[in-house]
Amino acid sequence: MSGTDRTAVITGLGVVAPTGLDTAAFWRSALAGVDGVGRITRFDPARYPVRRAGEVVGFDPRSSVEARVLVQTDLWTHFALAATQQALTEAALDPAAGSGFEIGVTTSASSGGNAFGQREIEALWARGPRFVGPYQSIAWFYAASTGQISINRGLRGPCAVVSSEAAGGLDALGHSRGVIRAGGRVQVTGGTEAPVSPYALTCQLKSDLLSTSDYRPFSRHARGYLPGEGGAVLVVEEAGHAAARGARPLARIAGHAATFAGPPGDGVGWTRGADAVAAAIRFALADADISATQVDAVFADGMGVPAADAAEVAGLRAALGPRAARVPVTAVKAGLGRAYSGAAALEATAAVLALRDGLVPPTPGLAAADVDHDIDLVTGGARAADLRHVLVLARGYGGFTSALVLAAAG
Repeated sequence: MSGTDRTAVITGLGVVAPTGLDTAAFWRSALAGVDGVGRITRFDPARYPVRRAGEVVGFDPRSSVEARVLVQTDLWTHFALAATQQALTEAALDPAAGSGFEIGVTTSASSGGNAFGQREIEALWARGPRFVGPYQSIAWFYAASTGQISINRGLRGPCAVVSSEAAGGLDALGHSRGVIRAGGRVQVTGGTEAPVSPYALTCQLKSDLLSTSDYRPFSRHARGYLPGEGGAVLVVEEAGHAAARGARPLARIAGHAATFAGPPGDGVGWTRGADAVAAAIRFALADADISATQVDAVFADGMGVPAADAAEVAGLRAALGPRAARVPVTAVKAGLGRAYSGAAALEATAAVLALRDGLVPPTPGLAAADVDHDIDLVTGGARAADLRHVLVLARGYGGFTSALVLAAAG
């Protein structure tokens, strides 16, 4: 069987999000338009201009992470391990039943283990180098979650980490599809983040893209985005392998493409990034072998920065033509905060569930009158739709642009 004949299907989903600690809760909240963004509680944000974020509330890592691993890892990896457990359970996939070589891991990462690193740096400056723990060298590292998932579950197939900021969640899925097409059987893939800590927030403020009030993409009131945490892990499997073990596919990864817009500071990035968005969409549609008229819904990047939103809409128009004004568009992350790599993985998960149920969730916090662009932004409540192909978009700081086409399983 040639590589191009190997279809990649999604057989399991796992979610840890501000609006739900599992996939079912996350999806109920998404369909209801629940806004999980609120005042930061992990620390006192009074001295910061940004005081709101999408925090994961009620998460107890001890329920899914061994005590010895807890002390070695940061919260972003705890999220990843918990989501992995959920995804493998839904896929009815037990790595212990085989050698582990047939299952690999690809995750995306942007900010890494910020809180862990901050605690160790504080210990260094306050008490000296002897008080810096041995796990500082690995807990913050952008590959930590891939490594810990692999070790924890005995997954010894091809492993990788993708670092393309907020586009990473889609690029990890695209990479995993490539592994399947090249001969792999299963990939555990996705992205999680935990960037709600003093040091992490300080780093994010330097972009000048964050809002000091609300996160309202495509709105006339858009002033930037708010940070978020959490993410999703998906099980991506070769279709024949899934069928042989009786697994039910939830969706198919039909196409993926990545382009580069150029950094924001060079006068190209967000304001003229429409070309990169349009190119990514065209390449992804070509990879999926479908036309613009076959796109039934768009899960947008929705940065909430006016120039970036305008560029995304312009890219949609250029790639989809007249379809761009009629296809339902949503940005679920408006109710989650922009969790960077985790946000794209969560949007992709919502797109899979939309294909499964024939429902497009609304963009939280927006009314139809707020929309400032000529797009059919879904607001107010979920919309029933006949969905066969869904387009997911994601862009990362620095110019990363990614498009993913998901198709219904049947």
